[in-house]
Amino acid sequence: MLRTPNASAWWVTSYFVSLLFFFATATLAEPVQQILDSQDDLPSSKEHRGPRQPNIIFLLTDDQDLHMSSLDYMPHLQQHLVKEGTTFSHHYCTVALCCPSRVSLWTGKHAHNTNVTDVNPPHGGYPKFVSQGFNEAYLPLWLQNAGYDTYYVGKLFNAHSTTSYNKPYPKGWNGSDFLLDPYTYEYLNATMQRNIEKWNRPVVHEEPSNYEGRYVTDVVADKALDFLDGAIVERYHKDGSGRPFFLTIAPTAPHSNVHINHDLSGGHGGKYTETTAVQTPPIPAERHKHLFADVTVPRTPDFNPDEPNTASWLKDLPQQNQTNIDFNDHFYRQRLRALQAVDEIIPRIILKLEFAAILQETYIVYSTDNGYHIGQHRLQPGKQCAYETDINVPMVVRGPEVLRGRIENKVSSHVDLAATFLSLAGIDPSISVPRYGLDGQSMVFHYFRGLETGSDKKTSLNHEHGPLVLPPTYQARDLNQSAEHVNVEMWGIIMPEGRYGTVLYPNHTYKALRVISTDDMYNLLYVVWCTNEHELYDLRADPYALKNLLSSEIIPDSLLNFSTSQQERHFTLDNVVARLDALLLVLKTCKEAQCTDPWNVLHSDGAVGNLLEALSDKHDELYTSQLPRVVFEHCEEAYIPQAEGVTWQGLEMWPTMT
Repeated sequence: MLRTPNASAWWVTSYFVSLLFFFATATLAEPVQQILDSQDDLPSSKEHRGPRQPNIIFLLTDDQDLHMSSLDYMPHLQQHLVKEGTTFSHHYCTVALCCPSRVSLWTGKHAHNTNVTDVNPPHGGYPKFVSQGFNEAYLPLWLQNAGYDTYYVGKLFNAHSTTSYNKPYPKGWNGSDFLLDPYTYEYLNATMQRNIEKWNRPVVHEEPSNYEGRYVTDVVADKALDFLDGAIVERYHKDGSGRPFFLTIAPTAPHSNVHINHDLSGGHGGKYTETTAVQTPPIPAERHKHLFADVTVPRTPDFNPDEPNTASWLKDLPQQNQTNIDFNDHFYRQRLRALQAVDEIIPRIILKLEFAAILQETYIVYSTDNGYHIGQHRLQPGKQCAYETDINVPMVVRGPEVLRGRIENKVSSHVDLAATFLSLAGIDPSISVPRYGLDGQSMVFHYFRGLETGSDKKTSLNHEHGPLVLPPTYQARDLNQSAEHVNVEMWGIIMPEGRYGTVLYPNHTYKALRVISTDDMYNLLYVVWCTNEHELYDLRADPYALKNLLSSEIIPDSLLNFSTSQQERHFTLDNVVARLDALLLVLKTCKEAQCTDPWNVLHSDGAVGNLLEALSDKHDELYTSQLPRVVFEHCEEAYIPQAEGVTWQGLEMWPTMT
């Protein structure tokens, strides 16, 4: 249900505002006029030009929460995507910070394999992405090789700036218009830079343009929909040879408004301090400033709790006073208001696809780079923690054969998205995963109904313009035994984004592990800090992570209860931690198949495929006596392998483990 006092009136008003935006911009956009004026540009519904790949549109927001119900305040997303598609309730980012998360998403690799671990050089940002060689090896280039025209509008990476945008230009995009630092997060002072690299046209690299006074999300929307107009025309022209399109729309909402005082985006970087930037609540469009006047941050049990966290710098956080809470409620309302302009993009996309009669052959994917917290665990506004607020992110998909109104509970992550998009493009994961060295696996086997399990044959459906190729189903280990784990990592510093508590905390480096059984028998969060403090939360019994089972108050041989309606099992805390630690030992430096099937690394005979199987008492000696524990040598601000203790690759070759 929509979380607003007057949901119906708000929804209707928002819908008609979006219609006005659509028709106002459509009259200005030459490509859409070509569609309306020249029906010859579109193939007849009676024509069959052979199987075609689907189009893909990816909406990627910035710092959007799932656990503070932001999606409930987006009526168009609810109407057009949630009700018409599948929501992935257990989808995670693998590093809860903008640039590292985006690099992992676009490369299909964990941050310990990209070594892009920060938002600015020397350890992160666009210059680090380039120096690591990923401008030559990431998703848009692979999609172009698969036959797609690719487009991007909005924020690509941090430190992609007015001084670095052409050093070199980002590869892989046929059309792009990028937001540039130091203005990326200024809602009323954006600077963008446009590029056109079509196959049959001269390359165009425009100089950066400033849009002072214009609302940034509306600018991004207009530019993206202009690319969509052109992509539609170019695909469906007379000879039927047009290429499918992949369009990413990446507004900065609901990220805080950031005025950068000291630009660190240059190739050599600099030290981030409390005065580097001024972060204030996001700024909504004028038409949305009046909304949600009485809405507050959800008062969940973890909101400003009486007892602090028990690990690292979080254990010293003070409880927030009422003045602090009131400001954070305002911050929250501004985030919801800023998201309204994002929400208005969705019906404009739908209308254009419907006019062109291609909605039923286009996937629309909605997600964000990382989550967000406000007040949970006494935290000021921000991200970067291993709690669900920060790592469990929105993921909604609609498109051909995607189940409508479905909630999918299988575990997936941003590292899976490269393989997933390639699968939607018709590239079998058995080819794409090893070819590109991906650490993730395709989520496509979560999506579809009516496809034969384990089939390697492509399936086609007849749509308006002829048969549409659906991707092959993908068998990881077994369709019913999908991954139950997510590897989460973080390095460096953390600083809140609100008015209060703006302290820069060092030593915010940790390794974390989420393990969620497919039958909901167990749901665990395990964290090892660089200070070698440990956290373990049983999120079935303690969904808000308030009771650290590894605090000094807990007896080590306490029993942990795993249960379903069919069975109940009890295991000692020590035995569970030993398995989780071994799993983390593999995952913290995993590559490719090690990341998707880490139990097979520990048990190469295939006898163990999940935590419950690993907890068999016949494996006790291995886990409690033979394997080393995850221990940091010391804290570092980046991925420095020597600081991270023993690794799986550093161990002697183990015999087959049973």
